[in-house]
Amino acid sequence: MSSVSDVTAPANQEGTKATVLKWCKSVGDSVARDEPLIELETDKVTVEIASPASGILTDILKQSDQEVIPGEVLGRITVGIADAAAAVSERPAVATPLEKQSPDRKISLSPSVRRLLAENNLTSDDVPGSGRNGRITAQDVTRRAQTGGMDRMHASRPHSPPTANGSSPQIAGEALTRSGGSETPFESNTIASTRVPHTPIRRRIAEHMTKSLLEAPHVTTLFEADLTRVLAHRARHAADHRARGARLTLTAYIISACVRALRAIPEVNATFHEDALELHGDVNIGIGTALGNNGLIVPVIHRAQGLNLFGIARRLGELVEGARAGKLAPGDVRGGTFTISNHGASGSLLAAPIIINQPQVAILGVGKLQRRVCVVTVDGVESISVRSMCYLTLSIDHRALDAFQANAFLSHVVETLETWAEDAA
Repeated sequence: MSSVSDVTAPANQEGTKATVLKWCKSVGDSVARDEPLIELETDKVTVEIASPASGILTDILKQSDQEVIPGEVLGRITVGIADAAAAVSERPAVATPLEKQSPDRKISLSPSVRRLLAENNLTSDDVPGSGRNGRITAQDVTRRAQTGGMDRMHASRPHSPPTANGSSPQIAGEALTRSGGSETPFESNTIASTRVPHTPIRRRIAEHMTKSLLEAPHVTTLFEADLTRVLAHRARHAADHRARGARLTLTAYIISACVRALRAIPEVNATFHEDALELHGDVNIGIGTALGNNGLIVPVIHRAQGLNLFGIARRLGELVEGARAGKLAPGDVRGGTFTISNHGASGSLLAAPIIINQPQVAILGVGKLQRRVCVVTVDGVESISVRSMCYLTLSIDHRALDAFQANAFLSHVVETLETWAEDAA
């Protein structure tokens, strides 16, 4: 006697919606209990859903790229039927992207590589692997996607030999057109536009950012921090931290300073509700981590108030590495109470406003570290000095916070950084 087991989306997934990335099985395939069955993608992580029972996959109700909500039925497994044909009952099989790939290569693909292949409409046969035994890495896929775009761009422009004076016929034609000649018009040399479909993670980011701007009135305050003492401390302790398994980055110092400031100004470590401001006991700091053209993700250092500088640096390294390798678990991106965006890592001096990561009430922006000439006061005496400076911005939800709390928070962060003690852990 047979029974049916539903395959459902997790009720506690991050966010309100997710997108089907791919099915690991086709209709009619045998599946074992706890075997990977389907991958969902949110704006945070890829979530792998295991089969709830052993049997035959008889229904796929949500196809790739379709949105799902928590608790929604995605497919059905028939349990207790030995004959797959009887269970399928003329239902058409649904092909998955991996079926187009060579069987001997698709087995060794990591989840992050499979995701990148799907996002760039590639198969494993399109990408030469540089890893061990020819294994395809995420960098291989990114490199192939970039060169593929260049190949398409060059292919759209016909190649012509140079003219007698060394210039190309295109350039010569453009020059004649601009000077009133009757040669090929300028428009004929225009490169065609290319439409790049949005990935699921890009669509989720767009929805999340738009919702935040619509709901929260954003206000940004700007401070400047002298990181000279922090840099001196890092120079003295970086080797020791590295030997113990942690890379001592400036972001680790910023996080540590924010932990102290959030404890001192708890209104910034909060969630806004219509009837109350919820002040969180734990300080869970999210770190915006860029994934190149694939968007960004915000892994969270949970209970950061219980970590010293070394603990923060080590956990930060683990999360950033996991984010870029596509190996974060759902719990690694949940429960954030405050977010830091270190946009200066890519050269930006100032970004404002940085959109708040709802339902939080504030986000810190950290600009590029820059050597600048400053007026320094020591023991009441002013002097000119070259210092290592950066801009810090705090974008706040003005429903929850005012300038008083915002400025008090940033003042505390700046003071901690500028007076960093030699014996600070």
